[in-house]
Amino acid sequence: MGTLIGLMGGLGLWLMWTADRARVARSTGPGRLRRLLDRAGMAEVPTRSVVLTSVGLGVVVGVAVWSASTVGPMALLAGCAAAGAPAAVLSGRAARRQREFAEAWPDAVDHLASAVRAGLSLPEALMQLAERGPERLRPPFAQFGRDYGTTGRFSESLDRLKDRLSDPVGDRVVEALRIAREVGGGDLGRLLRSLSSFLREDLRTRGEIEARQSWTVGAARLAVAAPWLVLASMSFQRDVIARFATPTGSLLLLTGAVTCLLAYRLMLRLGRLPVEERILA
Repeated sequence: MGTLIGLMGGLGLWLMWTADRARVARSTGPGRLRRLLDRAGMAEVPTRSVVLTSVGLGVVVGVAVWSASTVGPMALLAGCAAAGAPAAVLSGRAARRQREFAEAWPDAVDHLASAVRAGLSLPEALMQLAERGPERLRPPFAQFGRDYGTTGRFSESLDRLKDRLSDPVGDRVVEALRIAREVGGGDLGRLLRSLSSFLREDLRTRGEIEARQSWTVGAARLAVAAPWLVLASMSFQRDVIARFATPTGSLLLLTGAVTCLLAYRLMLRLGRLPVEERILA
């Protein structure tokens, strides 16, 4: 039990150390966890809360598995997996949010083009998206309308809009609108229509590719989960699971965990589509 507590304590110290490094990195730019929270639409959540949740979850699960199996390596692996669960949930939420935004932007750009063609000013066209735009994009543009109505500063309101969206496509749209506003682009309507067409084509192509490669991700998850599900079912048999408490069994568990992790990461990397980064943030 003392060994398990020491291992869990070490895991907690390591996670807090990485949080301190992320806080130092934010002095020159947002850390990886901060960017993940922004992309997941949780900009108000501090990174420390995520780190503490990961540590607490890892300790609780590790102790629970230790109590059920009395196998230290198994408890350590279960605790590490549980500690990584919040980051995995955030990654999934960020990917889903970015996918929803990608589906909504073509319609939003079409609304902007129609509003500009109808004679509305650019700020008015943007504020109109809070009522007539795609449902997913209405809250950020509603806040943009409040910012612009309060300050009257178009550029600063656009900067805040970009921060709330935390979306690479949104960055491109916002910067195109900023340039059109500052230099007086007379072809704004044509630019928006061309951008809408490009976004629809990109969305259609990416959707076809994702449909074809989704089996790779599913196969990777199934291949990794299967042996650990078998091990979990064996944990109810004391005489069988006790064999993993020996040095040889512990080495087998750790080797299997490292192998599964490397194979899973390799399969995901081979089947991963390029992710658009925020180069205009």
